[in-house]
Amino acid sequence: MKRLTAIAMSAAALLALAGCSSNDRLATEYNSGDTTGNYVSSDGTTRTIAAADRGAPISWSGTLDTGGTVSSADYRGKVVVLNFWYADCPPCRLEAPNLEKLNQQYSSKGVVFLGVNKTDTGPTAISFEKSHGVTYPSILDAATGSMTVAFTGKISANAVPTTLIIDAKGRVAARFSGLITSPSLVGTVLDSTLAEPSS
Repeated sequence: MKRLTAIAMSAAALLALAGCSSNDRLATEYNSGDTTGNYVSSDGTTRTIAAADRGAPISWSGTLDTGGTVSSADYRGKVVVLNFWYADCPPCRLEAPNLEKLNQQYSSKGVVFLGVNKTDTGPTAISFEKSHGVTYPSILDAATGSMTVAFTGKISANAVPTTLIIDAKGRVAARFSGLITSPSLVGTVLDSTLAEPSS
């Protein structure tokens, strides 16, 4: 019986390790290449844009679920993470804890996290944030679609969820389409973006 228990525990440990290595496959792939240029992951979910290829800053604005308005001008000089989501989106629920962990890790470095809620009202968005432990607010985009339109034709939020990293000059530095499966890769891209000159 002890031997069977030991075998079962070993198998569980191997499965856990396999899950970790699977989740970090994109981070390994990214780190093994030239991370200073343009990069598209093998599965197409991750794209980074070299600083020289980012073009002009993108202007955006919206109303927060907590009240008040924000715009790209408020955050010039800061790296911003924009996560496009809505409450009934299963992958949005799955990735919320990882995004909050990144928020806790990087807010002290000056990174700003904002959600962009595609379909919900303020109370629904706030309820989701409370139940999933998300401490940053979201821009409500259902009524106007202005946030979605702002990035259309540049590097669109082409799925829900989509997470964009905006550099200190207001340009899109990276896009993560769909569920974030490698938070460590998001962290690596944030580190690279923070290290760039801000002027």
